[in-house]
Amino acid sequence: MGQWDRAELDEMVERWIAENERCEKLGDWRPLADLYTEDATYGWNYGPTQEFMAVGRAEIREIALGQEMEGLEGWTYPYQQFVVDDRTGDCIGFWKQVADATREDGSNYVVQGIGGSWFRYGGNFQWSWQRDFFDFGNVSNLFLEMITNNALSDGMQKRIERSMSGKDLAGWYKIGEAPAPLW
Repeated sequence: MGQWDRAELDEMVERWIAENERCEKLGDWRPLADLYTEDATYGWNYGPTQEFMAVGRAEIREIALGQEMEGLEGWTYPYQQFVVDDRTGDCIGFWKQVADATREDGSNYVVQGIGGSWFRYGGNFQWSWQRDFFDFGNVSNLFLEMITNNALSDGMQKRIERSMSGKDLAGWYKIGEAPAPLW
């Protein structure tokens, strides 16, 4: 038997998926922060020069799930599959990024490639660690297509302007300078 009870891990995944879907409908992902330990870390890579890291539940709520999700209201992140390791408490969820905006043919704008989250379970139905991975090239390509087709919401336009402003954004660090290691 592993360190973690498999039924508990499976229930954590189900709770996560249900809360994620609820937050998508709200257009506010900040309530997901309650599913992290107080000292959890959450990060991802932003291409060849930058990475993101939030340390602690408060930063996860305000920066990772607040600031970094602004402009993505209406987008969904349906999980396709989870892989669970009850020895380590590691869970990997594979998801898609689907915009609510549609092309002329009626299909939604969708990031191609594989996106996912690698979680570490911390007990008490909370994650202690999360690292996201996604195809930065495909994300950039989709955003460019949406810009070209004038398919950005006002929130997405503001998100891109904020990212391109040259101002330091909370949680963004040069590679290797984040307060917690990415991997």
